[in-house]
Amino acid sequence: MEPSESEGMDAAGPGPEQSPKPELSAAMRAKIERNRQRALMLRQARLASRPLSAVEGATSAKVSKTIDSGAGFFIEEEEGGEEEQRVRKVVHQPAPVIEPDYLLCDECQKPFMDSYLSNSFDLCVCDNCRDNEVKHKLISRTEAKQHYLLKDCDLDKREPPLRFILKKNPHNPRWGDMKLYLKLQVEKRCMEVWGSEEALEEARETREENKEVQKQKRFNKKVKELRRAVRSSMWTKDTSVHQHQYGPEEVVDLEEDLYKKTCSTCGHELTYEKM
Repeated sequence: MEPSESEGMDAAGPGPEQSPKPELSAAMRAKIERNRQRALMLRQARLASRPLSAVEGATSAKVSKTIDSGAGFFIEEEEGGEEEQRVRKVVHQPAPVIEPDYLLCDECQKPFMDSYLSNSFDLCVCDNCRDNEVKHKLISRTEAKQHYLLKDCDLDKREPPLRFILKKNPHNPRWGDMKLYLKLQVEKRCMEVWGSEEALEEARETREENKEVQKQKRFNKKVKELRRAVRSSMWTKDTSVHQHQYGPEEVVDLEEDLYKKTCSTCGHELTYEKM
């Protein structure tokens, strides 16, 4: 050994004595083992819930297969997609059980699921209580406008718009489809517009009077045209050419040498200049 090393060791002196570790009791060792087992179980549960790519230290590579589509480009299909879909299964909660929403008939007060009037006109009446002849009769749009004095805006724009069904025109199928309204709803809308039956009757009378006045005016106009045609047929127009018969010459301006002649038949004046 070299002298420098021996001197260093002498200067340092002997090291401190290491204290012995206390021994663990059997209860402490059992507790430590239980904690270790619990930690291992939690770690295994986390790894089982993750996909393969999420595990620490694990790598996943997607293998793609190239297919020639024959249209000038290639299609890449990834393999292993079905496995990922099997791993990532979505579990849906079962839908809640809902009791059916029944409608209550306005006539018989019995519940029902659906009916023709409820689907077509939003009227809560079942099929058993439906009266096609009187109460639930259908009328055309023209009849609704003429008989109840309603306008297009009253049927289509006023809230809520009246519902209707389309039906082929019985007079000619090539014409446009007919719009049929429920008479009960049209009468209700008529009361909303006019307010009462008296106001509706007054409006009807006024309209009838105006129709009579317009009818009399058209009749008088036709009679007047007929009289004019009769008079024009009796009058003959003279289509012969008129020959002027001028009278004596008259001086208009002697300095300018202007003279004129007047037709004795029609009064036409001919002015001229003498050179």
